[in-house]
Amino acid sequence: WFEQALGVLGALPESHSTLEQAYDIRLELRPVLHQLGEIRSTLERLREAEALAERLNDDRRRGQVCAFVTNVHNNLGELDEALASGSRALAIARMLGDLDLRILSTSFLAQAHYFRGEYERAVELFTDNLAAWPADRVYEFLVGVPAPVSVYDRAWLVMNLAELGRFTEAGEYKAEAIRLAEPTQHAFTVGLAHWAAGTLDLLNGDWAKACSLIERWITAARAGNVVLHLPWAVASSAWALAQLGEVGETLNRLGEGEQIVERLAADGIVWHRAWAYHALGRASLLLGRLDEARRLADRAIESSPSQFGYTAHALHLLGDIATHPDRFDAESGEAHYRQALALAEPRGMRPLVAHCHLGLGRLYRRTGKRQEARDHLTTATTMYREMDMHYWLEQAETEIKGLP
Repeated sequence: WFEQALGVLGALPESHSTLEQAYDIRLELRPVLHQLGEIRSTLERLREAEALAERLNDDRRRGQVCAFVTNVHNNLGELDEALASGSRALAIARMLGDLDLRILSTSFLAQAHYFRGEYERAVELFTDNLAAWPADRVYEFLVGVPAPVSVYDRAWLVMNLAELGRFTEAGEYKAEAIRLAEPTQHAFTVGLAHWAAGTLDLLNGDWAKACSLIERWITAARAGNVVLHLPWAVASSAWALAQLGEVGETLNRLGEGEQIVERLAADGIVWHRAWAYHALGRASLLLGRLDEARRLADRAIESSPSQFGYTAHALHLLGDIATHPDRFDAESGEAHYRQALALAEPRGMRPLVAHCHLGLGRLYRRTGKRQEARDHLTTATTMYREMDMHYWLEQAETEIKGLP
């Protein structure tokens, strides 16, 4: 319908009004194309809108286009470009004193920081956004954004807090996001809230709860034809199902997940790819498919040259593969854990840091380095206890009890 509207508009005599409508329709079209995974078409329409904003000499419209171009750069993995366009959009918003444009610009700029592994900065930006957003606009959609700001920013805030190990705080935002999303009965909004919630529980090791939330996410994504979210959702489902021992369902998700990832990758879409490969690799490792797990971990690293948090997760996975009892390689495992730590520690990724210490503790225990094993396992145990990561705390405590 939007495309038809543009066609009709093109047949009308040009005026200031038709130029404004041509711009506005392209912005309304953006989230539709985005959810369908048609990122290249999205960028093409935004470039057309950018030219219209210049012809109209409209700073607010210039800022809007910069904000949405930031989102496209995020999807394509062009994170330096995303920071540049997002910063420009935010500067225009501040110059105009425009709250809506400021919220819009900050949301997409904060996503760029998330993908760069700059989680603390992203938390700061999303938190400021939510504090500035009026309570009486809680269900309002901004033009070109596929979910209300109140849900959209909370979902992304949950994702960043989870990487930092701030699970209690993330849980509060998770509950709020779902509470606000459910009454909308809007597929993308409901799916977004469950995406963040499911990923939070997946990272915390609450497998049954994660599985339930992720299935709700997949249902919502399919109901609304939100193609862009399916690779992340299906891959996350495979990981959770594998942890629960559901072998048949895991195999189904593994096949489906990689197929969807490859289909969107053909269009140059990067943002979901590294996480999806990593989650599929985790599922494969749990099923004992070591060659497949290694291949997927390598694909995750290849897919995320500037997504340092995702790279850290993939390196940790490679460490776990190298120290699997069926293919134990102490030197390779230690190298991968150390590389993961070098990325995770400066980014405050405390759960992943704890996992690396657990992996190193297990490795040193097996190679007879008892004191090194105890040191790393003690560190892991302390960190898991501080973050209330109960499943992983039990794993670390079991390892310590097994030391001579």
